[in-house]
This record gives sequence, structure tokens and C-alpha cells, in this order.
Amino acid sequence: MTQKTLEQLTVGAGCFWCIEAVYNEVKGVEKVVSGYSGGTVPGTPTYREVCSGLTGHAEVVQVTFDSDIISYQDLLVIFMTSHDPTTLNRQGADVGSQYRSVIFYHDDTQKQVANLVVKEMASYYENPIVTEISELGPFFEAEAVHQNYYANNQTQGYCSFVITPKLAKLRQMHADKLKTSVT
Repeated sequence: MTQKTLEQLTVGAGCFWCIEAVYNEVKGVEKVVSGYSGGTVPGTPTYREVCSGLTGHAEVVQVTFDSDIISYQDLLVIFMTSHDPTTLNRQGADVGSQYRSVIFYHDDTQKQVANLVVKEMASYYENPIVTEISELGPFFEAEAVHQNYYANNQTQGYCSFVITPKLAKLRQMHADKLKTSVT
């Protein structure tokens, strides 16, 4: 039996419900956990506190993936094409630093790859990319209601009007990177 080569990616692309739904469809992704990182206040933040914009945390997902199936670089390209990395502290109607575009790297190799991907993706966008690239600090898992949010709430308005179109774009742009059946 071959042992999997598991690594982690931590990114924020606005509301964590959106990017969680995206990564749950990607081949090689073992687990996606919604949470918070990048804050400046002590203690474990709550959703309400993070949404206030006062803690400095971003809504993020921490993705555990098999790097023998999908690379960190490919996951970052999916990230960069699944949200608008050119809007500072905003994704659609979600406004505030908690919705910033951010890549939290886990080591120097991830930092180098993140910088390379952002540079390579610059020509894809009309406006400059403002994605923050920062070292990962403490990661806090979000409350249970936020885990697998799209899977559990597909008919909810936000899911129908914001997340479903993102998934359609993902399926069009990255079909070769997707699981054959989504659980």
C-alpha cells in the first residue's frame, strides 16, 4: 500500500463558504476546513468577531491535499481563478479586511510558489493583483455551522446566487482537475 503525500494550503478568497465549495470538488483534496487566520487579537475568534472586521483575521480555508495527485501550484491557480484577486478587502458584496485575498504560506517553498503564481497570473487580470502573501500564523477552525456550508445549504440564496456560479466557472476552467463524483 502506498502512503499518501499530504500537504496543506491555507488561503482566503472572500467568504470561506465559496472557496470551501470550490476545493471540495478538486481531485486530490482530502479535507477542507473553514476557519480564520491572520488576526492580531489574542484568543480564539468567533464568526461574529471576525465579521466585525476588528480582529484582523481573514476568513480562510485550510486544505489538506495529496501532492501526488494535485500540486500546490495547481491549487493556487484554481484559487486565483475562483475569486477576484484585484479587489482590496472585497469580494462582491462582502466588504472588509476579513474578506481579503490572501495566501498564507506554510514554508519557504510555498512562499516562492505563491509569489511565482501571483506573478504569472498578473496578465490574466486587467487590474493589479492585490493578493496578500503572508506566513501562516495560528489557524482557528470556524464553528461547525460553517463547515461544508454549501453542501448543507445549496438552496439558500447566497449559495444559489454566489457559490453556484463560481462552481460552474470552476467546472469550465479546471474540468481536468476535478473529482469525477463530488461527495
